Amino acid sequence: MIMISFVLSLKDEIVATIEARIAAWTFLPLENGEAMQILHYELGQKYEPHFDYFHDKANQELGGHRVATVLMYLSDVEKGGETIFPHSATNVIQPKDDTLSNCARNGYAVKPKKGDALLFFSLHPDATTDPNSLHGSCPVIEGEKWSATKWIHVRSFDKPGKHKASGECGDEDVNCTQWAASGECQKNPRYMVGSEGSPGYCRKSCKVC
Repeated sequence: MIMISFVLSLKDEIVATIEARIAAWTFLPLENGEAMQILHYELGQKYEPHFDYFHDKANQELGGHRVATVLMYLSDVEKGGETIFPHSATNVIQPKDDTLSNCARNGYAVKPKKGDALLFFSLHPDATTDPNSLHGSCPVIEGEKWSATKWIHVRSFDKPGKHKASGECGDEDVNCTQWAASGECQKNPRYMVGSEGSPGYCRKSCKVC
């Protein structure tokens, strides 16, 4: 199972600096971003192609669609682990050499390199969803892969009053069930469960309400 953890925004000088640089790069406000997510892929692990925008209205209530994604590569990967865009039209003009895995030949591919960051948008300028933003992570063939993901919404994601009322029990993210199953309620209680006066995003899945 892919290991997932979260880094709460602005709680550390280094994290705050990264957040500020992302905001400047994307021209999107700090408050529109979710907590940074750290992922660790070991041998053979991958992430199936998916969209970062939502297909249901419930997940759009808090911050709206995810408009932009920043993937930060925290390690080199000897073989595999590429980020792939199966629907991208630029796939036909991208040179494919022996450094890429077979999986990476099925779309536009970005090879992980420590220190690099990839920015892509899930919505068109008119705010309609972009099916060409379909993306996934190819299997790691040699080595391991560490990355950090930053999702940014069309409006404020963490503004006071946006959470469910204290008397309600619910999840604020479509991934809550998966995260809870992987132990995030215990590993990242501030994000998942919350604290006094600041409810978490996955209270229902963590069975705390």
